[in-house]
Amino acid sequence: MKIAIVGTGYVGLVSGTCFAEMGIDVTCVDIDRKKIERLEKGDIPIYEPQLDEMVVRNVGEGRLKFTSDLKECIGNVEIIFIAVGTPPDEDGSADLSYVLDVARTVGRNINGYVLLVTKSTVPVGTSEKVRATVAGELAARKVSVPFDVASNPEFLKEGSAIKDFMSPDRVVVGVDSDKARELMTKLYRPLMLKSFRVIFTDIPSAEMIKYAANSMLATRISFMNDIANLCELVGADVNMVRQGIGTDTRIGSKFLYPGCGYGGSCFPKDVKALIKTAEKEGYPMRVLKAVEDVNETQKLILFRKLSSYYGSGVKGLTVALWGLAFKPETDDMREAAALSLMGILLKNGCKVRVYDPVAMDECRRRIGDSVYYATDMYDAAEGADALMLLTEWKQFRMPDWKRVKSVMKTPLLLDGRNIYDSAEMKDAGFDYSCIGKK
Repeated sequence: MKIAIVGTGYVGLVSGTCFAEMGIDVTCVDIDRKKIERLEKGDIPIYEPQLDEMVVRNVGEGRLKFTSDLKECIGNVEIIFIAVGTPPDEDGSADLSYVLDVARTVGRNINGYVLLVTKSTVPVGTSEKVRATVAGELAARKVSVPFDVASNPEFLKEGSAIKDFMSPDRVVVGVDSDKARELMTKLYRPLMLKSFRVIFTDIPSAEMIKYAANSMLATRISFMNDIANLCELVGADVNMVRQGIGTDTRIGSKFLYPGCGYGGSCFPKDVKALIKTAEKEGYPMRVLKAVEDVNETQKLILFRKLSSYYGSGVKGLTVALWGLAFKPETDDMREAAALSLMGILLKNGCKVRVYDPVAMDECRRRIGDSVYYATDMYDAAEGADALMLLTEWKQFRMPDWKRVKSVMKTPLLLDGRNIYDSAEMKDAGFDYSCIGKK
């Protein structure tokens, strides 16, 4: 089976590599020629555990190829996946220009049947826009070529994307023809052999499932952060509260960990897009608007704790940040709490020292040299008036606290992910504060 995947970002590159690992002939397409040249040399532009060796292996075995020209492979593939970016417009709605550009290219060049599958996260109704765009190009050519569209949203978690793809909770496929269902069944048969669930739906439902799933998870995070903030005020311990409600089988324990806000490429963008989709239909998503508001406020909670501790102002303080990526095992800083926090610290006259195991280059690309980039976690803490933990990398879980305290000016530790024990930190000589515990 031969397929093409347009877009070599996180979703496209991981999906293409994993399909190749399953024995499928995959061509990954991207208009960025320099990016394609890097990939052909085995230089992976994103950080994801195991991805680099999988790319090199499958390129070497001839199952994975890269090109910057979609027209080259259109006539040789049965399925074309659209995995391009859908960044938010200024109003928060999803920008579909890249998706529809792919559809136009397909419509201008197909001469035989092809199934065009949207894998990018897109609003309900996008597949019909893709269908209309292809049909319009075919009409302009005055030709009749059969094609189908389908929706196959991804549910990959950064840091565990390979496992998520190869051993998924479920695969959602939206189709409206027997031919499309037959092809998608053939494509995912290797996963179905292990009894993994492939859920076939209509196309609008498949498009909605991705947004609904991410919005529900974001809601749980913001809800728990709201509860954590109240716990601090009334003297409750959010960790005990979390355990108490998480054991309720109707609720479950996942995504109930309080912290300094969610980020990344999915939750913030998808919540905004779903709010905008509803607004276009005249329906206000009141819960999701509150979810978004809580999250934006939560990203600055450590700054509020810092201000409360010092009272007279924070200007001139040196603040160390451990962790820049929005979560461990990725260099992704999109919508990361670190960006909001660095911005307000610098605006208020603080000196900022940062360290992250993999996201240092990404941080420098985003904000330049306005902060000090440390060589390791201890260098970051040098002379600091406060140390803030933002990303729960394993490297940060059991540092040499004596060494940390010896290099800091003031032993103030603000834990934005609740990974440390308060009694242990007190014994180590730190003034310690986490989320949701007085």
